[in-house]
Amino acid sequence: MKKLVFATALAIGGLTLGTAATPIIFHDGIMEELIVQDFKEIAVSDVPSTVVTALETDYSGATLNKAYVNAEGQYKLEVSTAEGSNLELYADAEGNWIEI
Repeated sequence: MKKLVFATALAIGGLTLGTAATPIIFHDGIMEELIVQDFKEIAVSDVPSTVVTALETDYSGATLNKAYVNAEGQYKLEVSTAEGSNLELYADAEGNWIEI
């Protein structure tokens, strides 16, 4: 009898697993910020000089490969360092580094 009840519970549970309305997403708060941010690619030449100056000052020898901006005026920069590693940096329009 116990096996029959257990088998029934498994069958009913198996049928309801695929019917969730929205997927469950586990995150630590950072993922939520990145989902909300909608960055659009821009030309590297369109990055404000304040951001470029901050990059040159704080990451000497780095090369700006790609740039993106969001509606809040925050910039996402894809950078190659002089040592050959790749970084993803975020800055506001004034050239202040931010964590997103």
